[in-house]
Parts: sequence; C-alpha cells; structure tokens
Amino acid sequence: MTASPAGPRTLLALNWKMNKTPTEARAWGRELAGEYRRGKAEVAVMAPAISLYGLKEALPGGVDIGGQDVSAHESGAYTGEISAAMLRDAECTYVIVGHSERREYHGETDAAVAAKARQAQAHGLTPIVCVGEGLDVRERGEHVAYTLAQLRGSLEGVDERVVVAYEPVWAIGTGRTATAGDAEELAAAIRGALRERYGDLADGLRVLYGGSVKPDNVASICGQPNVNGALVGGASLGVGDVLGMLAALE
Repeated sequence: MTASPAGPRTLLALNWKMNKTPTEARAWGRELAGEYRRGKAEVAVMAPAISLYGLKEALPGGVDIGGQDVSAHESGAYTGEISAAMLRDAECTYVIVGHSERREYHGETDAAVAAKARQAQAHGLTPIVCVGEGLDVRERGEHVAYTLAQLRGSLEGVDERVVVAYEPVWAIGTGRTATAGDAEELAAAIRGALRERYGDLADGLRVLYGGSVKPDNVASICGQPNVNGALVGGASLGVGDVLGMLAALE
C-alpha cells in the first residue's frame, strides 16, 4: 500500500513541548524569519499556548502555528484548559491531540483523544492525532496491531480533515530512532486503516513520523512512500536544526 504518486505536501510539525518563554518564542520567530525561504515542506510550530500570539507576529509568512493540546469541551468551568475557539482565534491551523506524554502523564484515553479531535475540527483546526507503541509492545511483536487499535479508537467520529503522527514511544527523547523501514511499516499500516475509514481520501492524508527526528535522518524517513513529514521534538528548539531539516528535505 503506497500513497498516491503526487502525495500530500510534506509537513514539518515542530513540537516545542514545555519550552521557551513568550519572549524567547518571539526571538526564535524573528531569527527564523531572517533565514526562512519557502520550500517543499510546510512548517508549523506547535508552541505553548501562552506564546502563540507573539510567535505568530514574529514568524515569516507561510509558517503556521498550532496548539499542543485542546479541551474536549466547548467552553465553561474547566480551569486551566484551552478551547478550540481560543486556538482558532490565535490563528492556529493545527493542534496536537493524544501525544504519548499526554496519554502517559495525564491518563488520556483513545475516547478522550477522539473527543478533542472532534472539538478541534468543529472550529476549523486540523488535529494531529498521535499514536504509537511502547518498547514492551514492540518487543512482543504486537506494535502494528496495538497502534492500529489505538488509531481506530482515537478517530471515532473524526472526519478526514486529520493528520496522523506515528510516534514509537521508545524513540521519543531517548536518542533511539526507528529506522526508515520501521517508520514505513507503521505508516503503511496506518494508511491502510485510514483507507478503510475514509476510502480513497486516505491517499491525500498526511502520516507523520515522530521520535528523535533531526537533520541527519529526516530525509531518509520522510522519503518513504507513506511518510509525509515529521513531528519533531528536541530538534525543533534550535533555528539552525530546523533550517538543516528543511534543507535536507529539499
């Protein structure tokens, strides 16, 4: 199973996690603006919510922003949560839902992830739905079945306006990286599951790989038939690394 020959445009989604103050975010945006040239890959910066407005003003044209999480609720007495309407008002294009850290540290279930994705879509945001297995699951050889089950639960009631990010948990922040073949194995399986749900539209959907992506491996990973970009963590924090990844993708 391969993507359509033309394929969707490659997406580099930069997940800053809990890093950079608003002041640092603006400085990062200005630094990128001084060097950025639009190329083959689309770029979106997934910044802490408090930094989104200032970052958007500093970034060069053509670079999108996104949230790192979103509430499943429309509005109301949910102290500390960020609604999809708030993210949209901040000019976000994307929002991450179901990142492995949210699942592990905050106990988010597939049903909760799907509810957040539906709420994002209701406000015109594109959810980046994250799925992936831990080391114990991979060592048992159950990584494909596990990830696809997680995907199906996380897409309940979610339409085709979605990006899926495969992030093997054992390769996040560990320095261990899945091979390009590992990434393609799961991306192809995910593409097949998306085809079952969305039909031929699945060929136009983006499947990202996330887990220790950096300038020296991004091209080989994103060069796979069913991998349409990367969800980048640590290497997203330095403008030099981002420019290096973009150059590699050219």
